[in-house]
Amino acid sequence: MNENQRKEVSNRVAQLRADYVARLPSELAALSSLGESVRAGEPDRGDLQSLHHRLHKLAGTGGSFGLTELSAKARALERRVERWLDEGLDTIDDAAGRALVEDLGALHAAAGKTDPVLQSSFLPRKKTPVSEVAQIWLVEDDPEVGRQLRYQLESFNYSVRMFESIDEAGRIAETERPDLLILDVMFEAEGENSTEKMSRCPALNRLECPLLFVTSHDDFMSRVRAARLGAMGYFIKPIDVPRLVNRMAQIFDQRRAPPQRVLIVDDDADLAEHMRLVLMAQDIRAEVLSRPRDIMEEIAAFRPELVLMDMHMPEFSGPDLAGVIRQHENYANLPVVYLSAETDIKQQVRAMDRGADDFLSKPISDFQLVAAVRARIARARRLDEQISKDSLTGLLKHASIKEAVDMNVRHAHRVGAPITVAMLDIDHFKEVNDSYGHAIGDVVIAAVATLLRQRLRQSDIIGRYGGEEFVAVLPECDVGNAKRVLGDIRERFSSLGFSHGGQTFKCTISIGLASASQHPESDGAELLVTADEALFKAKRGGRNQVCEAKPA
Repeated sequence: MNENQRKEVSNRVAQLRADYVARLPSELAALSSLGESVRAGEPDRGDLQSLHHRLHKLAGTGGSFGLTELSAKARALERRVERWLDEGLDTIDDAAGRALVEDLGALHAAAGKTDPVLQSSFLPRKKTPVSEVAQIWLVEDDPEVGRQLRYQLESFNYSVRMFESIDEAGRIAETERPDLLILDVMFEAEGENSTEKMSRCPALNRLECPLLFVTSHDDFMSRVRAARLGAMGYFIKPIDVPRLVNRMAQIFDQRRAPPQRVLIVDDDADLAEHMRLVLMAQDIRAEVLSRPRDIMEEIAAFRPELVLMDMHMPEFSGPDLAGVIRQHENYANLPVVYLSAETDIKQQVRAMDRGADDFLSKPISDFQLVAAVRARIARARRLDEQISKDSLTGLLKHASIKEAVDMNVRHAHRVGAPITVAMLDIDHFKEVNDSYGHAIGDVVIAAVATLLRQRLRQSDIIGRYGGEEFVAVLPECDVGNAKRVLGDIRERFSSLGFSHGGQTFKCTISIGLASASQHPESDGAELLVTADEALFKAKRGGRNQVCEAKPA
């Protein structure tokens, strides 16, 4: 979302609130009229239910638009009417009726008082995109260490700019910014600890980019100062480059992740639209469900990562809809969160027993809404990754990558597009485990995974097939281009240095390729077998090479 779009959204939010405030007098007049009807003799249960529902909406929406006092008074009246409904009153005595009418009339005065905190809480988020080739600033006063680290980072497709002092980086930071900053902790020539100096360098502090520290000094206070500066990693020299790069990849994966998706289910159109705009301004995709009967069709089409719904709605309650969602196996883990003015703990617990995961109380500020949505979807994404992705590499697990191969090969055959499947295997990997241990073997496996993620396209699909073996699916890519790209990855991996106990060693990979164009009768499973045969040919031919499967 660009700056003009943000301003437009901000203006629409302000206008939505202004329109709501302008309509309040007529809504309050309708409430007063209902109060008079209820007061007159035997109350009609339909009038009481209508009064209760309108007060419930006023308590939630009014507060969310900054009318805190109005919200509190409406909630107190809502509870009073709710008790009458629960008790099944046949008549309301004169004193109670007069008090109801007076308190409804007092809502008019409260409607003019706004809470500046809630009212001004909307703040459009300016999201800084990551460059296609991430720009890394490396501030290191040892030129040789810096050159070696720069060379290895560039093998992982990062663009690296070197600085030998914090002051030099600070001057450039006045006009330019990186995607990630790596700082040495101790600068001998300057005689300063960068975790101390960084706090006194406004230009570097304003960069608002991820920060990593590298150091030979692992002291606790430096780590504490790094944490206070928001550092996302602290690495001890000699630097384990694959681990450093893996952390960098995790950071950029999070920043490049697709927008979060939220489905809003609320019968209050003003509040639902307000929430949609607030979330949209924070780069969160949100849609409003206008017909609760269509909830499953909307979920299937929009694929939300969280359903945010009111608990009390006139036709179907939140628990009704949550129960319907949970009847579908595909959505058993879809987070459902109630957002309601309901404050009765027993009611909340009862409602959550019927398929919801959490409960947020109206009124809610824009900041609270955005923070709650982000945190819950982030947790759901992490859970989904744990289910479908390998914990060491972050790549798809065996079953998931096989499914991806089959699905993408079928699609390629259907539309007549090229697609290539690659099988990769680390050469002599057993010797790595036997010589250096399984922990170092894991580092080597993680390095292959990170290199594949960095050098392949976002549209390519990568999985850990098992042990030291990987699969890559390259849609819209013929075997010639695949051979060029994966040959480059093979060369870069062979140049990486791994260290253990003062020893440095290198590894290589062998790769087999199979193209759907050259094997038009093959489905996904068969193409995997063909790629595996090509891999075996690469191994038998001397390893550290790329072989393609020729058509029969």
